[in-house]
Amino acid sequence: PLAAMYAFSEPILLLLGQSPEIAGAAAEFAYGLIPQIFAYAANFPIQKFLQAQSIVAPSAYILTASMALHVAMSWVAVYRLGLGLLGASLTLSLTWWVLVAGQFAYIVLSPRCRETWTGFTWAAFADLAGFAKLSAASAVMLALEVWYFQVLILLAGMLPDPQIALDSLTVCTSIQSWVFMISVGFNAAASVRVGNELGAGNPRSAAFSAWVVTAMSALIAVLAGVLVFLLRHKLSYIFTGGEAVSRAVADLCPLLVGTIVLCGIQPVLSGVAVGCGWQALVAYINIGCYYFIGVPLGALLGFKFDYGIKVL
Repeated sequence: PLAAMYAFSEPILLLLGQSPEIAGAAAEFAYGLIPQIFAYAANFPIQKFLQAQSIVAPSAYILTASMALHVAMSWVAVYRLGLGLLGASLTLSLTWWVLVAGQFAYIVLSPRCRETWTGFTWAAFADLAGFAKLSAASAVMLALEVWYFQVLILLAGMLPDPQIALDSLTVCTSIQSWVFMISVGFNAAASVRVGNELGAGNPRSAAFSAWVVTAMSALIAVLAGVLVFLLRHKLSYIFTGGEAVSRAVADLCPLLVGTIVLCGIQPVLSGVAVGCGWQALVAYINIGCYYFIGVPLGALLGFKFDYGIKVL
């Protein structure tokens, strides 16, 4: 279903009110991301398999090498071969498959996984119903959070002067995503540590771990927010040279800083909840906060009361 949505993204975006120029460019990029969807499906189980054994460093090394390869391939595809948006998205998909292959090779070849990985067996399908229940709740929890930002981008494309609105919002969400990735790392650490401590019958240690990781992530987010605010007039030039976009990004930066700080805490708390087995509860909270409060309120203030991109 997701691959079909990507394949028909242009008519879907036109139906949702986007301009033909924006819909066409987005569809071109989406076509190249179709292989990435399947890489996601392989990567995250592999990653969690390693994290559950506290094997984190190999994934980090493989990811670093993949990122360096991605930068080189993107430059060749976009600037040397002139493949534009399609080339950029295809290299992104290829990078994800390189990441999957590298981690899987580590699992198969490393002596650290010799006791836990013995090959594919039918035992993997034992208690599949219970596993599917937890997986579905986790997927809904994550999807609702990620899709929320895409909904904001769709709304921004319907504002007056959608090009500036989309460009400035994309710059801000990209910066926020950089910091968010740090919190996602703490999210994974929190879910594994809390889950392991609870499984070992150590609730006090689990609570202490939750407090420590939340405090560390929040501190990093505050420092990142201060840095973003100090550089607010320069940040957009990392992405584009437009003066209008630079002014719009600088205008949005005080709100961006608040988002960065909050996003330094929220993913960690989600990780703690996952470690406790509360995925369904987090999914319900995400539905209420994002879609019953955030989106309607943003649309109302942005379109009815003309607050524009700031309220989004």
